[in-house]
Amino acid sequence: MTAPAYLALSICVLLIGGLVGYLIGRRRSRGTARRPEGPTVADLIQRLVLDSRNGIVVVNPFGGAVLYNPRAAELGVVHNNRVDDRARKAAETVVETGELVEIDLTPPETRGRQPAAVRAEVRPLLDGFTVVDAADESDAVRLEATRRDFVANVSHELKTPVGAMALLAEAVLDAADDEEQVRRFGGKILREATRLGTLVTELIALSRLTGAEKLPELNSVEIDAVVREALGRATLTLESSGVAIATDEPSGLLVDGDRTLLVTALSNLLENAVAYSPPGSPVSISRRLHEGHVEIAVTDRGIGIADEHQQRVFERFYRVDKARSRVTGGTGLGLAIVKHVAANHGGEVKLWSRPGTGSTFTLRIPVQRVNGDKVLARIPAPGAEIDHGGAL
Repeated sequence: MTAPAYLALSICVLLIGGLVGYLIGRRRSRGTARRPEGPTVADLIQRLVLDSRNGIVVVNPFGGAVLYNPRAAELGVVHNNRVDDRARKAAETVVETGELVEIDLTPPETRGRQPAAVRAEVRPLLDGFTVVDAADESDAVRLEATRRDFVANVSHELKTPVGAMALLAEAVLDAADDEEQVRRFGGKILREATRLGTLVTELIALSRLTGAEKLPELNSVEIDAVVREALGRATLTLESSGVAIATDEPSGLLVDGDRTLLVTALSNLLENAVAYSPPGSPVSISRRLHEGHVEIAVTDRGIGIADEHQQRVFERFYRVDKARSRVTGGTGLGLAIVKHVAANHGGEVKLWSRPGTGSTFTLRIPVQRVNGDKVLARIPAPGAEIDHGGAL
């Protein structure tokens, strides 16, 4: 082969090799472009199952767990890699009928953090496989139980004063010619009517606080003004009880809140302290700033509350001493209102108590914030102006 021919052949080989390399590279680049970026559909489905708030279990035709998420183990649908017998039997029924089955998978005995109510749906998949979808409905069950108790308690509490007023009215009619008896029974009717009115008022307030109506827009509230107004409301109660209330010095503290609701909450704490204190014993109010919260503490030297009752005293209509509550005319709603007022202000109410020593109820409300900073009003010297701009 001559030199020119050899040269021409070499050039052709190089051109063909370059073209083939170009085509292969382009095909590879196209293949790379077609490959989906990020997670695959299988990855997304797996993540969906694992992160689901419900317990998900895929059951094979033999009743074994093929796949399940951690939530299924938390709800007790799967234990030691074994499917709950109730769910397994429901899966067999679903395979036979091809229809969805709803079952109750509530644990026989609630221990620790186990849910109090678990409901599940068992649905067919393919080739004898089924899926168990379990949800924790403990909150819904507790809410329904609370609603039933609330309705029953309200019915009972309303029936008592209404029935008493009817009997007293009959007594007044029978003693129409006896002026002294008419006055006596008339006074009792007035007391029952007052109790009924207070009960209805507190029920309305509690209804608003638990979501029936939106909480009004919060404003800057002076804690000292709240204390003064609550003391003013308690004047009549204090005069009739013989209990003296001592207060600390004005604090100048400010919170964002609804003044009327805060006064109501503090008034309820004061009335509760007075009602459960013996005549002549002291009741005190103190206020301070602690850990970003304004704390108003009401302390009495009354009968105190046993440990087993301390978590329940904030429940509606719960009374530690029912006989004493009847004497004082309490409705059993005061502390429940305090709890909801605190919660609606982003705070809480705490209780310390010891039988025979007394109790301290502490209302904690977040201190006022301006532009993200905690702010309180300073107590000025006489004649000076209040500075509201001191950030803590």
